Amino acid sequence: QLQASGGGLVQAGGSLRLSCTASGHAFGGNAMAWFRQAPGKEREFVAAISGSLGTTYYADSVKGRFTISRDYSKSIMYLQLNTLKPEDTATYYCAASAGGAVLLPFETDYWGQGTQVTVSS
Repeated sequence: QLQASGGGLVQAGGSLRLSCTASGHAFGGNAMAWFRQAPGKEREFVAAISGSLGTTYYADSVKGRFTISRDYSKSIMYLQLNTLKPEDTATYYCAASAGGAVLLPFETDYWGQGTQVTVSS
């Protein structure tokens, strides 16, 4: 099971840190990712991190502003969101792949609950 948390309301230019906590399965060796879905839009890929080396990948829209990381000992994945823009407003979901390598488009085998991020202008 995956559970995302840390969302909230923030002004443009602000920051948030999202967490994705794993339970029932360590996911330490699994590639993991963040997606987001804004109202009326399709779910889109945000960032991913591989299972062993921790290699990271980002969507162009967030590159340089968001940072994905993971704490293997605690089975937690993070997404640091900086310099937030109103267009970043969405529900953010964490996901995991059955494998350890990141294959793009990201191959999602596990979805977590979402957390809402709202950025006001």
